[in-house]
Amino acid sequence: TQTVDFMAIYASQLVATIRRGVVDATTPDQRNVANIDADRPLAGFRVVVDAGNGAGGFFVSRVLAALGADTQGSQFLEPDGTFPNHVPNPEDAEAMEATVRAVRESSADLGIVFDTDVDRSAVVDASGREINRNRLIALLSAIVLRKNPGATIVTDSVTSSGLARFITARGGTHLRFKRGYKNVIDKAQQLNARTGEKTGAVAAPLAIETSGHGAMEENYMLDDGAYLAVKILIEMVRAYAESGGTDKSAFSATLDELQEPADEAEFRLKFEASLAADRSEYVREGAAILDAFKAFGARAAGWKEEAENFEGVRFVVEEEGGDEGWILLRQSLHDPLLAMNVESSRIGGVQSILISLVPFFEKHGSTLDWTK
Repeated sequence: TQTVDFMAIYASQLVATIRRGVVDATTPDQRNVANIDADRPLAGFRVVVDAGNGAGGFFVSRVLAALGADTQGSQFLEPDGTFPNHVPNPEDAEAMEATVRAVRESSADLGIVFDTDVDRSAVVDASGREINRNRLIALLSAIVLRKNPGATIVTDSVTSSGLARFITARGGTHLRFKRGYKNVIDKAQQLNARTGEKTGAVAAPLAIETSGHGAMEENYMLDDGAYLAVKILIEMVRAYAESGGTDKSAFSATLDELQEPADEAEFRLKFEASLAADRSEYVREGAAILDAFKAFGARAAGWKEEAENFEGVRFVVEEEGGDEGWILLRQSLHDPLLAMNVESSRIGGVQSILISLVPFFEKHGSTLDWTK
């Protein structure tokens, strides 16, 4: 019986990807001016990892250290299934806040946060800006569109309108598909297969959910949070080299162009227990509520249904001053509930949109449990 250390193999592949990526993304002159060593391209950078006591601690000792990074300030690297510090989740506010603190206290250039099994990740820049959800997708989109101009970025259904504009401004196409990382990955693979048969080109190099589940065609469309972190590390070094070795934070400056909502909220509207016990019943009822919502929105002043939508019902909502928000109502993939996402360009705008929904739910919300 042969024992193989697959973790060592995996980590060495990540190290090699960063070395190769930095060399491909920079010129010898840029590396010389910025004092970047091709074998140790992270020397001079401080990168902290918050593994949340999940499986991501290896990234410090087996990847970052091998590339010369200073990892002082990394935390919660030892696996512990009780997760004594915080839940390892790039969408969790406590996990992101813990990483922000680690970045600020150690004066790091980048913070990386992983989920339990490292298939999701997010980052924090030197200013403490949390780069997850729409920001993470925007940053990765900018990276892949530089290499794949005109490509399609496939995301889940709850991404912001500002993200779509960000991708379009960089020559890409945003395909807002369905929730579920398997759904977005399968859709990207479908597009790539269809386009590849005709031209050999890559149609959709990135498929990613707001949860941080992301897959890239160049990495066999595996949802791999460590690989996403690798791409951001390469971008950090590339942007630093492009700045002439003067700005280690240059990689995240592109996010200044991302239009973000001033107000946002998600609501999970559970069905009453009598319906929740029978999947066929709550799915049927959910479909009826969505049909009614579609009709309601069509009559609502200043509401316009999204022309391209693959999940639930989504409307753009006209707001004061020419601004706009949006609302999406959809059935949960797994649970007996309706999920409702609302975003607004105005502070307090979510409340205004919710007030306009009161007549709808008074008429069609009797099967929903409003006690929780």
